[in-house]
Amino acid sequence: MSSETGPTGGCLCGKVRFCLAEPVHEVGVCHCAMCRRWSGGPAFAIECDKEIEFEGEEDIVRYRSSEWAERAFCGACGSNLFYRIVDSGQVILCAGALDDQSGLTMKSQIFIDEKPAWYDFANKTTMMTGEEAFALYAPPKAQGS
Repeated sequence: MSSETGPTGGCLCGKVRFCLAEPVHEVGVCHCAMCRRWSGGPAFAIECDKEIEFEGEEDIVRYRSSEWAERAFCGACGSNLFYRIVDSGQVILCAGALDDQSGLTMKSQIFIDEKPAWYDFANKTTMMTGEEAFALYAPPKAQGS
């Protein structure tokens, strides 16, 4: 990678690597059924700017999981990498893919109304239902779908 000034990370096998332009600190958790199926539990995610430099782009597989978003993973090892809103290009990176996770703090939880009863987090965070999350984050055409 040409300029490793920000946080770095990658997949399990190392074929996909990335570098962020800016430091990240806040982690959000998504409890929606789709994220739980994708990650095997709640999805721990970091909202990033669009300036992410990828190495191994040819190994990134994208799956269009909805009308307005796609999920990406390493085609070699299967590691989840990111969720991307297609229209805006906004990337929501899987927190577990970061090399250094020491400065992260869980700040919010979304789709709390879909969270199964079998787990809870002790962290005090902002909590939003699916409807509240769609109102805040989703493109207008995706709201209510």
